[in-house]
Amino acid sequence: MPLPLTGSCQCRAIRYEIRAEPLTLYACHCTECQKQSGSAFALSMVVLRESVAVTAGEPKIWQRRHESGRIMDAVLCGTCGARLWHNPQANPRVSIVKPGTLDDTRRLHPIGHIWTKSAQPWVTIPETTVNYEGQHPDPVRLTEAWKQARAGTGD
Repeated sequence: MPLPLTGSCQCRAIRYEIRAEPLTLYACHCTECQKQSGSAFALSMVVLRESVAVTAGEPKIWQRRHESGRIMDAVLCGTCGARLWHNPQANPRVSIVKPGTLDDTRRLHPIGHIWTKSAQPWVTIPETTVNYEGQHPDPVRLTEAWKQARAGTGD
């Protein structure tokens, strides 16, 4: 993945860059991600918070409580409403980018799945990925699996 990764909201009023290699990428099947995405799951790309930079526009912040009890600041466009990333209050070192907002999504291959107990029954969860029935207890397995997969692709 050539850096910086660039992205925007749907109306393109907000533009951003990710200036460091992502830490991991997984699919979340929690009911809140299903509602937010309007789909069966949402992709989550964990990055160092300091590596995310807004390059155009001014995003809005909406604070939400996840079904797990965690509190996150959702960063979104005040015009079109698209969510760009979340800043979890419990971990100020990372942001969780909604990678469907990236300009180039061709290389998005999730390394795992979380909240699989909420997955739609027609979604097939690969047994070869790092999977959790609920919230992952520690992101280390997802991060290590991401590093191994990236090393194998040459990206």
